[in-house]
Amino acid sequence: MAVYKYEIIDPNGKHKKGTIDANDEMTARQTLKTDGSTLVSIGMAGALDKEVDIHFGAPVKPKELAVFCNMFKSILAAGVTIIEALGMLAEQTENKRFRAVIEEVHDDVQKGETLSGAFAKHPKFFPEMMVQMANAGEASGSLEISFGRLSTHFEKDAHLKALIAKSLVYPIILICVIVGVVIIMMTVIVPQFTSTFDEVGATLPGITLAVMGISNFIVNYWWIGLIVIAAIVAFLVSFKKTERGALLFGKIQLHAPLFGNLTIKSASARFCRTLSTLIASGMALVEAIHITAKIMSNEVVKRAMYKAEEDVTQGFPLSVPLMEAEVFPIMVPQMVKIGEETGSLEEMLGKIADYYDEEVEIATEALVAAMEPLIIIVMAGTVVPIILAVLMPMFSLYSAIG
Repeated sequence: MAVYKYEIIDPNGKHKKGTIDANDEMTARQTLKTDGSTLVSIGMAGALDKEVDIHFGAPVKPKELAVFCNMFKSILAAGVTIIEALGMLAEQTENKRFRAVIEEVHDDVQKGETLSGAFAKHPKFFPEMMVQMANAGEASGSLEISFGRLSTHFEKDAHLKALIAKSLVYPIILICVIVGVVIIMMTVIVPQFTSTFDEVGATLPGITLAVMGISNFIVNYWWIGLIVIAAIVAFLVSFKKTERGALLFGKIQLHAPLFGNLTIKSASARFCRTLSTLIASGMALVEAIHITAKIMSNEVVKRAMYKAEEDVTQGFPLSVPLMEAEVFPIMVPQMVKIGEETGSLEEMLGKIADYYDEEVEIATEALVAAMEPLIIIVMAGTVVPIILAVLMPMFSLYSAIG
């Protein structure tokens, strides 16, 4: 399949340039003219004409989905058709990969495909929750309301992830500083003193000999350390992808000192927010629980959700399996039970989500505050022994000379 660069004038009179993949030039011409565009020029694309899109991580972020849903809601509220709305959104989207997908969705809908069906063809860009909400909106004729709820959901999700990322920035920076300081001391400073001590021939303390040995290993056999670290990282990544590994890492996340509390509260907020949004769209509780389980990142929480789905299918209230799972704080199943008894489960879940959103912010601030002195202590515990290893023989030499 070849790549062709083109220049067209679309049906709205706008001038566009780009590239297109096609088996031959004739096919490319026909594809470009499908929506009524006027072809100005077309030719084989050179290496410099082809768009290179280097992308790391998820193809589209929750914040981008929030903006997409909010704009879609506003455009639909103005009386614009879905097809026109998709065309407008594609033009205003900066993410090239996401823009291309929106254009494909636009073409599919224009050909008669439902919006939810077009979304479903791109699961990496449109999560199942979004597909189901669009489907519910189409069925009930309230697509605008569905996208409004999705916008709120993705905004909250993006805010939650930003808070968690914020809590990790400071510790990571300090850890990098510690590692950098230790490497400089062990590869530059300690070797200089080592040569001095060898010339003098003095008897060295055990701590000095140990530090000198470590320094010598780092300077001469650093590549072995890199291989060992790479092997450990590769093993952990592979192990985490297994069922046992995912479960073990999930348990560690929930019970880890300092971080465990934040993980539990963020999982509670995400669970309640997602389930509330899905139920509000008119989705059945069992199906809503299933979709919520799929988007939970922690394996322990995910399994608890699937167990809850089974129990609810058998006729148990949702609060019962949530209580038995002992994954979420006790407040979650208790409030869910009240919501079930009063017939206001959707509203109650929303309130729980709002509460834990605030709790995540408090937990994040507490985590950062607790990490500062802890990392300083770790830094002191790492650097001070190296300094002592250098200074102790020097003091002994000075005393001997005196």
